[in-house]
Amino acid sequence: MSKVRRAVIREWMLLAREKRSSSEQAAAFAKAALQRHGLPRSRRTPHMIIMRWLSPRTGRP
Repeated sequence: MSKVRRAVIREWMLLAREKRSSSEQAAAFAKAALQRHGLPRSRRTPHMIIMRWLSPRTGRP
């Protein structure tokens, strides 16, 4: 899971700053990332897991 986490965060941080500034943009990115990356089964939904990874980095330079 750490490889997937690193890949998703790397993709997010490579986006232009104006494309990763809001939680709505993060939600859309998370939805697309779920199509590209498989996450192992968990008690939390895969969307919630990715949003948790992205939330500290949303709006960050």
